[in-house]
Amino acid sequence: MSSREVIASVGAGRMGRGIAVVFAYAGHTVHLIDVKDRRPGADVERLRADALAEIEGTLRTLAGLGMMAESAVAPIVARVRVVGLDGVAEALKQADVIFEGVPETLDAKRHAFSVISRHARPDAIIASTTSTILSDTLQAFVAPPGRFLNAHWLNPAYLVPLVELSPGRDTDPATTQKLKSLLERIGKVPVICKASPGYIVPRIQALAMNEAARLVEEGVASADDIDKATRYGFGFRFAVLGLLEFIDWGGGDILFYASRYMKEATGEDRFAAPRIIEDNMAAGRTGLRARQGFLDYSSMDVEQYQRERLQAFVAMLQHMQMIRPPVE
Repeated sequence: MSSREVIASVGAGRMGRGIAVVFAYAGHTVHLIDVKDRRPGADVERLRADALAEIEGTLRTLAGLGMMAESAVAPIVARVRVVGLDGVAEALKQADVIFEGVPETLDAKRHAFSVISRHARPDAIIASTTSTILSDTLQAFVAPPGRFLNAHWLNPAYLVPLVELSPGRDTDPATTQKLKSLLERIGKVPVICKASPGYIVPRIQALAMNEAARLVEEGVASADDIDKATRYGFGFRFAVLGLLEFIDWGGGDILFYASRYMKEATGEDRFAAPRIIEDNMAAGRTGLRARQGFLDYSSMDVEQYQRERLQAFVAMLQHMQMIRPPVE
């Protein structure tokens, strides 16, 4: 692939427009394709004007926040072409990578992939952006299926670095690697996961959000204090340390005993530790102190690693303007 692949985003809604911003900002030509059956003329022109106005507005907001000069906005918008059904065939033939972002129904997906499969070049990568439907299911709508995978963006797509890539059972590994490389080149952080409900982030955040709601429901704390706790405690730490890295940092034994206590104290099985925590305990893989946990610290300068992480915490405090001088 060249360094300037042509991108097509099928579906001109919020996700499609967000992806258009991402790739146009990175210097790519983007075809934003609407596959709804609209009346030619006024309806299509209205959609085109609305989509480009929103994209321009987003870019002007980002310029106002210091991401770029105001003068860069117009050239970026000029890289986006909004296309209706009458131009879909030519737009898809030009595309190296095609993202599907139509509504989350099987009928809408089936229709979109039928159009894409009919007009896309044989070497084009095809990716869904679904947040709910497994790639194994959608892959059946794509011909040939080996060039398909899911690319789950987190909104707003033009700001959140993460993209979760989920290959289907028939995805060619080269397809996954090509899309991963492309995303890395434009500054995103792609991760690869199996076709599993919730992928990684939605699965974790669903549990956390439901637990926060339960705390309100049970009267444990106010919504305001729960949000303060997650922002200045939970979020603060996990902006620096990954969840599994954090287990290792404190020690897997702490989680083992804390989970046992929480399960007994609440009577709720949802607090029980998974088998892997028990297995790690039995094997002595308790984390940083043992130099083995979920991660391998055996060849690492642990003191230097700890210092770097602590420096990152200090940087977070500086960013939050929460560092105070010592009292003399």
